[in-house]
Amino acid sequence: MPDTPRSTYRIQVRPGFDLDATAELAGYLAALGVTHLYTAPLLTATPGSTHGYDVVDHRAVNPQLGGEAARARLVRALRAAGLGLVVDIVPNHAGVARPEANPAWWDVLRRGRDSAYARWFDIDWDRGRLLLPVLADTADALDDLKLVDGELRYHEHRFPVADGTGDGTPRQVHDRQHYELVNWRRGDAELTYRRFFAVSDLAGLRVEDPEVFDATHAEILRWVDAGEVDGIRVDHPDGLRDPAGYLARLRAAAPQRWLVVEKILEYGEDLPDWPVDGTTGYDALAAVSGLFVDPDAEPEFTTLDGRLTGRHTSWADLTHATKLEAATRLLGAELTRLAALVPELPGEQVRAALAELAACFPVYRGYPPEGARHLAAARSEAGRRRPDLTGVLDAVTARLRDPGHELAARFPQFTGAVMAKGVEDTAYYRWSRFVALNEVGGSPAHFGVPPAELHRFAATRHVRWPASMTALSTHDTKRGEDVRARLAVLSELPGRWAERVADWMSRAPLADPALAHLLWQTAVGAWPIERERLHGYAEKAAREASVTTSWADPDAAFEHELHALVDRMYDDPELHAQITAFAAEITPPGWSNALGQKLVQLAMPGVPDVYQGTELWENSLVDPDNRRPVDFAVRRDMLARLDAGWRPAVAADGAAKLLVVSRTLRLRRDRPDLFGGYRPVPARGPAAAHAVAFDRGGAVAVTTRLPLRLARSGGWRDTTVSLPVHQCTDLFTGRVYSGSELLLDDLLSTYPVALLAPTDSVEAAA
Repeated sequence: MPDTPRSTYRIQVRPGFDLDATAELAGYLAALGVTHLYTAPLLTATPGSTHGYDVVDHRAVNPQLGGEAARARLVRALRAAGLGLVVDIVPNHAGVARPEANPAWWDVLRRGRDSAYARWFDIDWDRGRLLLPVLADTADALDDLKLVDGELRYHEHRFPVADGTGDGTPRQVHDRQHYELVNWRRGDAELTYRRFFAVSDLAGLRVEDPEVFDATHAEILRWVDAGEVDGIRVDHPDGLRDPAGYLARLRAAAPQRWLVVEKILEYGEDLPDWPVDGTTGYDALAAVSGLFVDPDAEPEFTTLDGRLTGRHTSWADLTHATKLEAATRLLGAELTRLAALVPELPGEQVRAALAELAACFPVYRGYPPEGARHLAAARSEAGRRRPDLTGVLDAVTARLRDPGHELAARFPQFTGAVMAKGVEDTAYYRWSRFVALNEVGGSPAHFGVPPAELHRFAATRHVRWPASMTALSTHDTKRGEDVRARLAVLSELPGRWAERVADWMSRAPLADPALAHLLWQTAVGAWPIERERLHGYAEKAAREASVTTSWADPDAAFEHELHALVDRMYDDPELHAQITAFAAEITPPGWSNALGQKLVQLAMPGVPDVYQGTELWENSLVDPDNRRPVDFAVRRDMLARLDAGWRPAVAADGAAKLLVVSRTLRLRRDRPDLFGGYRPVPARGPAAAHAVAFDRGGAVAVTTRLPLRLARSGGWRDTTVSLPVHQCTDLFTGRVYSGSELLLDDLLSTYPVALLAPTDSVEAAA
């Protein structure tokens, strides 16, 4: 098997779709053109986990996925089909929601500092007992504590009892433990262990400790040593104390394996010089999706946003506010721990200074050498916003610049969490100017990506990170790729959208107009969507935005109003008809965008990933919606029909997308020599601005952007592209073309995309 995959296919392995079910896909994935299966985490997770990122036992494969025997069967099935395996690992945190399921955590609760596993978890023992936020928000919650079979029980929760402490009432026994059960609301403010973001059920691991690294990676590395794993995806490296050191250790343990990291890069930010092959592809997602957004529409959407919401707020000011809120509220416990590292200064002032610096930090976290520049930028902006803190900001910043200070080691873990919670999980739900841009790794303040910028990005990527992953959908994206592609069409008709949405919002008002605008965009982007799915999305979006309701304090009256709005979309005949008609109007150009962005993502430099099910049209929203079951039988049957010679129209069944995916992946797999370079291919003629084409070293991708404007301006007319060879074949239509200049009106007459390769190479591959 090659060291670097030529493509991957992501499967959300989970209870209900286990390792044996995944193994049955091997033949289909091989036929699709994929070279490697890419799985969700496989180690034992919290019982019932639907995602696997809450590992409770690093020593074994999750029995709910079929255990070790099923993993071995999967490996055999993949090898028989000529496929490799990429696994997802979670070094930053472990699941602790059910202590009895996590042997290491159970032992820490039972033995405290004396536990052999005490060093596994990032616990601040100096602050007293380990606080566990599980109690109800009532003064007498501990009255429900019981002693059962030598354990403390609180409703469904089980906790160990230290040796020699089991006599007395449940309250008396509880008070002798190394842990203290506290009101769940105290979690964000007072916890004594580092968490994953603000999730108290996920406790931070100290993998910087060699013993902890060895213990938590032994099983994964056993698979590597056995030749059963070809690549590793590292979850959330920003949360680690020393990501560079961790990745160096992992690379040394798996020197010949493809290694990518879930590093979210801000606009213009470069990946640190780590011993990895690249990122998991959010940087590519932002560049590719932005290509199909019309930058000229930005002023009209900004005006619309102000008119609908009654206020004008910049992205910078909004994210500063949401990040400051995350730093002081959701991550208050982590902020308290940081402030305690500067005991010589007034605690509240240190808290305020650290929170302000984190809110002003321009990227997730700083790494040498760019980290110093980012810290300087944060200090400058923090001083502008809080001149009253000048002295404390200077003192704190001096400590952050000292690599030997504990604050300098921990603060970067904090800024990453602040960015994720403040921006991804809050601001993206409040800033509804144009939600197609509100995506992980994206930059809503940058309205669209011109073709020249896409070409610069791809050319740089080819030189610096040729084996980095590319993606359009993941289990963490805020909406599926085809929903974004359809929403991009709105940028081509901003006036019409403004009239339509203003009318809908006036007829069906909501107390939070920004959320209403987000919801209307979501509806037309995913329509037709099942009622219950839109209800679920609306409630999650509202609670994440935390403006009128929230996860901690749901506002029943507002949520009733919100759900009534969703119901009206379905139950009001006139409104339902208008939504349906408008969605139908933007769907065909949305399909054009979807095919275009898929071809660019699959053909550009990097290792393309296909998220489960997205080889057909897919209108998923944020998780858990994007983890829904996939009908692979339909996809198998459709692929077989394509291979029998069927050439579908661009239509609702999604077969055209499957055609683009399968033919591009197969060419990358079978003829990698055609993908060894990157050169923009210019278009010439009156519609040149609507064509994006590039030559990968023999394979030429051609796609359409801004299809509505193209149609309004008269179509392709005399627009041409130049080819490096005199005879080539379009893999989507099978047509053979001769000559160095091709008319786009002919080339793109069937599909809005084309993948051209020298005819002799296509015949050889066939």
